[in-house]
Amino acid sequence: MNNFLYKNPTKIIFGKNQIASLAKELPNNAKILMLYGGGSIKSNGIYDQVKKGLADYEVVEFGGIPANPEYAILMEALEIIKKEKITFLLAVGGGSVIDGTKFLSAAASYAGEPWSLLTDRKPVLAGLPFGTVLTLPATGSEMNSGSVITRAETKEKLAMGGPGLFPVFSILDPEVVRSIPQRQLANGIADAFTHVLEQYMTYPIGALLQDRFAESILQTLIDVAPAILKDPSDYQAASNFMWSCTMALNGLIQQGVPSDWAVHAMGHELTAMYGIDHARTLAIIAPSHYRYNLESKKEKLAQFAERIWNITEGSVEERAAAGIEKMVAFFQSLGIDTTLAAYTDSYGGTAQAIAKRFTLRGWTGLGERGALSPADIEKIVEMSYA
Repeated sequence: MNNFLYKNPTKIIFGKNQIASLAKELPNNAKILMLYGGGSIKSNGIYDQVKKGLADYEVVEFGGIPANPEYAILMEALEIIKKEKITFLLAVGGGSVIDGTKFLSAAASYAGEPWSLLTDRKPVLAGLPFGTVLTLPATGSEMNSGSVITRAETKEKLAMGGPGLFPVFSILDPEVVRSIPQRQLANGIADAFTHVLEQYMTYPIGALLQDRFAESILQTLIDVAPAILKDPSDYQAASNFMWSCTMALNGLIQQGVPSDWAVHAMGHELTAMYGIDHARTLAIIAPSHYRYNLESKKEKLAQFAERIWNITEGSVEERAAAGIEKMVAFFQSLGIDTTLAAYTDSYGGTAQAIAKRFTLRGWTGLGERGALSPADIEKIVEMSYA
């Protein structure tokens, strides 16, 4: 196992009716900017619960953060933060709203062009304090310090992060799951599942407990998926779904082990270029990525096949390949297509365009071994076409 340093300062408040505890977590005399998305929180009751908790505070609202938090819209929110002298941010939403809030946290006191927070890829050490009320389990952004922002102008989707971008607190009430549409539930399951794979599907390093942590999250997502898709009001299923999504990307399972993240790097490009849901781009890329890299990942793929899917017969290579196919079948069982052709007819040249972007950014060595060149990326994306 590799050396590691792990600190996660986010306070988690989990369970029924916990939104009512919001006021206890806010700083005294804070001037709050409440951020949210398309307005579904106003129809499902979450808005009213949050506003009740904010009754004793001066609050400014900013709605309309889209599913892929858009830089231009966030810049409007940044103007409000500065004009109104906001001292605390509150994200009420899923990963996109929380990611956008993290960007604003960093940008609030940043002297340079805010987009350079993403292009420079330097860790953010401090930011405006913020908390979250999670309304859509998926990304784990409620308990990590990462953020991904989209810029429509340049068709880019880039990541940022650092120790200054952990939420002060996050309220996780599984009862919010009952109002989530089926498509978003499926996306949340696939997103969390792939987050685990990025930290698990590398090569053995003797991190026995980390492997078991990762496998337990994968197995739990598989187990609860049918129940949560059938009945989102099933509180037990919703609880396990929500906590699995958080645990998938709160930093715990990546400690002491190599991680990949090439699937996300390629998937972000498909979202930026075609507007495909983030989770669905991961389901498009992951099968091709693992098939292309089967030789270097075969030990962990075979372990995945055996421990998750009970595939015990055949050679290491055969079990590894069978594990990939089981993963594909799982994504498809969620109603998620796993080829780019299912989402667009104009994918010709996509692989070349992505490889060129990676070259221009200097992303010449992706994956857990730093061995994937833009030429490799081009081949993987081409494999995902159909």
